[in-house]
Amino acid sequence: MSADHLSVRAHVWLMAGDESLVGPGRIELLEAIADTGSIRQAALRMGMSYRAAWNAVDAINRRMNAVMVTRLAGGRRGGGATLTDDARRLIRTFREIERRHAGYVEALNNALGDLLSPGSG
Repeated sequence: MSADHLSVRAHVWLMAGDESLVGPGRIELLEAIADTGSIRQAALRMGMSYRAAWNAVDAINRRMNAVMVTRLAGGRRGGGATLTDDARRLIRTFREIERRHAGYVEALNNALGDLLSPGSG
């Protein structure tokens, strides 16, 4: 069997028990909230509805059993949202795990030919 057209692909998800906590999309959403200061603007940037964005944030809050995004009440100047220190730590942790994971996947891809060669298993 030739490994020329084969590759290993994998994605990272952090779990809270048996429930998904965050993956690339939710982390990107948190980063967009940090950049824009708004759940609504972050949702627009990502091409999703406000409701979907809020539901994702709410799921993260519930599964972490902590507030990760704080909403600021509206008014003349409008509302907004900010990330807590825990949310920023979650993003850093996820990105580091993702970086290490990419190294493992690259090593697997480099070894794929050897793994598929006759006599390797």
